[in-house]
Amino acid sequence: MFAIFETGSKQYKVSVDDVIYAEKIEGKINDKIEFDKVLMIDKTIGAPYIANAKVICEIQKQGKQEKLLIIKHISQKHHTKRQGHRQPYTKLIVKEIKK
Repeated sequence: MFAIFETGSKQYKVSVDDVIYAEKIEGKINDKIEFDKVLMIDKTIGAPYIANAKVICEIQKQGKQEKLLIIKHISQKHHTKRQGHRQPYTKLIVKEIKK
């Protein structure tokens, strides 16, 4: 059984015991989170969401990704600008899918 749900303006296709990395969600490690914006479960399609359907996940880790370096360079002006960015994420384990 699989489900497609929405969180942080992104959609994720998951099954039970899958591990996903989503945008940062407030909570502590081992907290359970319910996502009710379920778009699809197996062959049942919502309009836009399925009523009373939930995907229950457990927070495994809160962290930041590796640093991305952004370099802007203007060749004839002797100008270089460097900037770094680390995107925060939440590691989730799917525990249950309810219809």
